[in-house]
Amino acid sequence: MRADITTRAGSPSAGSSVSGHGRGGDGHLKAGLKNRHLSMIAIGGVIGAGLFVGSGAGIAATGPGILLSYALAGVLVVLVMRMLGEMAAADPQSGSFSAYADRALGRWAGFTIGWLYWFFWVVVLAVEATAGAKILNSWMPGVPQWAFALIVMAVLTATNLGSVASYGEFEFWFAGIKVVAIAAFLVIGTLAVFGVLPGTHAVGASNLTGHGGFLPHGVGAVFTGMLTVVFAFMGSEIVTLAAGESEDPEKAVSKATNSVIWRIGIFYLGSILLVVTLLPWDSAAVKGSPYVAVLEHVGIPGAGRVMDVIVLTAVLSCLNSGMYTASRMAFSLGQRGDAPKAFATVTKRGVPRVAILSSVVFGFVAVFFNYTSPDTVFAFLLNSSGAVALFVWLVICFSQLRMRRIIERECPERLTVRMWLYPYLTWTAIGMIGFVVSYMFTDADGRKQMYLSLVAAGIVLAASAVVGRRRRAAAVASAS
Repeated sequence: MRADITTRAGSPSAGSSVSGHGRGGDGHLKAGLKNRHLSMIAIGGVIGAGLFVGSGAGIAATGPGILLSYALAGVLVVLVMRMLGEMAAADPQSGSFSAYADRALGRWAGFTIGWLYWFFWVVVLAVEATAGAKILNSWMPGVPQWAFALIVMAVLTATNLGSVASYGEFEFWFAGIKVVAIAAFLVIGTLAVFGVLPGTHAVGASNLTGHGGFLPHGVGAVFTGMLTVVFAFMGSEIVTLAAGESEDPEKAVSKATNSVIWRIGIFYLGSILLVVTLLPWDSAAVKGSPYVAVLEHVGIPGAGRVMDVIVLTAVLSCLNSGMYTASRMAFSLGQRGDAPKAFATVTKRGVPRVAILSSVVFGFVAVFFNYTSPDTVFAFLLNSSGAVALFVWLVICFSQLRMRRIIERECPERLTVRMWLYPYLTWTAIGMIGFVVSYMFTDADGRKQMYLSLVAAGIVLAASAVVGRRRRAAAVASAS
């Protein structure tokens, strides 16, 4: 049944396993991820460094109403993940939504969204390598910052080149540290809210309703806050790419999809609620690192250094996952003939070495520009990938609308995960994404990101047309 879904007439992959799941060394990726790896990848995928540090800017700009921003963005992510989970459980693919777009919307869609997603993650490599280097440099100022960026990139590249199990093991521990940190913060913060900790008293709702009220900057600030919040959730979809290299991909995807609601509810809404309850939203401390501010407020010694370690862990986790995600998307594009064939080759360990190295090389180049041209070349790279998350989610929605009908027609027994209230909630998600896109044009920074992201999308779309023409010409030549 799977072959009916993953292939179609005229596709270069017709008759072959597009999922790339098999024994290492036979041209397939190796199923080397254990269930515990997938579980922690799914949980840790929504906890990035932006939650620990970047959330302060959103709180300062929106006030306690940032909770509504997180809730709206969380609902959108839950809907998108449910749609993606439906498709991934029916047919786990190393290219995930790119492969489904290829099947449901056309080769141009799979090509375009696949390369845009790859571009997003290789730029993220540079951002996270620089962030990690800054933290390490603050500990050891005698070592230049660029050297630390080089070291962390090299170490994690070696990890990914080793085996998919190496990636999974590193991510298991990285994610584990993040989860323990958030859990500890939730326990400490809750005890502080109720005045149980020594030196604290019950705060009630004074910080939520005081200092200008729950919405000090009006309802519009909630949507402005949503622009910053929505991109913090990018990474939730990684588990659907990783599932293709697990022992039981269908079960892993179902479990990850069903748990996304409590993951977002507890880690994001829960922790942000504690921050804005314990501290005034307009305090100077919140604008920096709100989590450090809370821990210092309740008297936890060395909170700043502890948070540096946790943020560094989150950065390394993002780097590790970014390399993995970019390389697997490149591998899938190579399998489908939308990237050089070398991208689809694997080592005896089942590792797509060429795809990994190609992604890392671009990441190293981006790191170089981050140090030499931070306000020009790197700023362009960063802004031109800024709206890719919205493009990805929109493609997932439209792909699911068509893939549901295809799966129901060809193999309905594989619909183990179903989108709720199909197609109404799918269209609701499309409307929400359209609203966010439209609202970005009303914000100066958002408008710049959207324009440059559309330019990047236009370039990739034009490239897909060129590749398509060459593919058709080659097919005509071989037929004659």
